[in-house]
Amino acid sequence: MDFDNSFELCQTIQISWRLKMTSRYELFTGRNNQYYFRLVAPNNEIILQSEGYVSVQGAENGIASCRLNSPYDANYQRLISTANQPYFTLKAANWQVIGVSQMYSSNQAMEVGISAVKRYGPGAILVRQAS
Repeated sequence: MDFDNSFELCQTIQISWRLKMTSRYELFTGRNNQYYFRLVAPNNEIILQSEGYVSVQGAENGIASCRLNSPYDANYQRLISTANQPYFTLKAANWQVIGVSQMYSSNQAMEVGISAVKRYGPGAILVRQAS
């Protein structure tokens, strides 16, 4: 390996490492060929997952809606699953679901998750995952 290739490889690794250490929306294609996004916190924990979209543009619009609506507490619906676990949904102004959280062990843990979406949702970068 020559110096130029080694330098490029180091730059690629450094960029990849930085992406893993920042909040981000990951846009990807599911096994069903629908497009999804997830909001990932700087600790690499997925804090919000979208439903499927039939087009990339639809998923990008969902991300834009998430950025717009995530700072406001009124847009969060706090729920209890059939397994009796707390979780939340983020909703748009028209009350359509933008994203769903994971299941949490307690209401306090769920509130921490909501705070993370409020904090990271508006400014997270977009990363398109390879199909």
